[in-house]
Amino acid sequence: LENIPREVLFEAKQKGYADRQIAHLLRCLESEVHTKRHDMKINRVYKLVDTCAAEFEAQTPYYYSTFEEENESVSSDKKKIIVLGSGPNRIGQGIEFDYCCVHGVLAAKESGYETIMINCNPETVSTDFDTADKLYFEPVFWEHIYDIIKHEKPEGVIVQLGGQTALKLAEKLSRYGIKIMGTSYEALDLAEDRGSFSTLLKENNIPYPKFGVVESAEQALKLADDLGFPLLVRPSYVLGGQKMKIVINNDDLEHHVVDILRDMPDNKILLDHFLDGAIEAEADAICDGKDVQILGTMQHVEPAGIHSGDSYAVLPPYNLGDLVMQQIEEYTKTIALALETVGLINIQFAIKDDEVFIIEANPRASRTVPFIAKAYNEPYVNYATKVMLGKKVKDFIFNPTKRGYAIKIPVFSYEKFPNVNKELGPEMKSTGEQIRFIENLRDPYFRQIYAERNLYLSK
Repeated sequence: LENIPREVLFEAKQKGYADRQIAHLLRCLESEVHTKRHDMKINRVYKLVDTCAAEFEAQTPYYYSTFEEENESVSSDKKKIIVLGSGPNRIGQGIEFDYCCVHGVLAAKESGYETIMINCNPETVSTDFDTADKLYFEPVFWEHIYDIIKHEKPEGVIVQLGGQTALKLAEKLSRYGIKIMGTSYEALDLAEDRGSFSTLLKENNIPYPKFGVVESAEQALKLADDLGFPLLVRPSYVLGGQKMKIVINNDDLEHHVVDILRDMPDNKILLDHFLDGAIEAEADAICDGKDVQILGTMQHVEPAGIHSGDSYAVLPPYNLGDLVMQQIEEYTKTIALALETVGLINIQFAIKDDEVFIIEANPRASRTVPFIAKAYNEPYVNYATKVMLGKKVKDFIFNPTKRGYAIKIPVFSYEKFPNVNKELGPEMKSTGEQIRFIENLRDPYFRQIYAERNLYLSK
């Protein structure tokens, strides 16, 4: 790195090599490459996307980056907020997060901020040139985001609307001293780190399935003796239940752990005792650190063990008694406050013999927030974003339109992927969702899905 000529580094950057790739080739750190190119004045500049095919001057605030001399993106001195998008659509990270980003941008505009969107998917509404005040059509990747932040100098960055992609960047933002709007990185990390999260649940007397964290197949087999089968095996920090599996004996367990470690060498693996035959439910809430407003609770039609994105779900719940509902409300409020949530939080529950266990908590916008907002006809993402920007839950009047039930219907694209195993399990396979309103539970459609619910749980 010391002896690399400026021309070579400049050419590498122009040809699209990331700092990380250059660091890998030169066996040094990404941050060292970053510092070196800044010293050499090799900086990213932003060009306007020419939406007028050079016929006349384009006015759209729509930018991409390149390595040249002239920068066309002029940074204003207004107070600004950056919203991180969710990147390419894929299973587990769908259009629901785009809905959240768009409503987040609009809420920040209403609060008087200049809004800057960073996303790289042309098929989304968040990348329409008239959604945000400025759009950077860039990968949701640390190097690109850091350069934009240094250029624009925002008040802060919103990470909880872009799903797991944006959330994973919170650690770097916090390390570089960039303000994260809403829930802090420490709280986001606490919810992702099963060990610390379970300690938090234990301190608050909230039940959760017995679990352990392992780093090798030997440790896993030893732990399985304590926990007992069936076990749910999963890596940490993944989205859409990637590599999640329910195992029922030592052979399955060993194979699956080896398989995960081959693909994700440094990942910690979580083993949970799987609650067989439990009912699954989830709740979404907005919290400002003091008050919690539960937006809605949905009950899944399929048994626990099928990924929440793949199951039919009903809002409000169709057969959870007061005893269970009161536990759900109490635990949701306790967890939201214990995690010092500022913004949105989604908590998933397994219910067995009228006892409510916590499966996980995600202090971010979840797949179900747009669903609840549409079913109840209230702009919840707008409220949550304003809470992240400093408003209080009490500043809003919540008046949901509750009529009958709303059913969330998963959409599968099996005709496009004929060779995919169609059995459902903890790994997500659906590519979207629909909403269906019914007047009451005698509705033939609900009766049908309820009758067929148990057929496809994979072993």
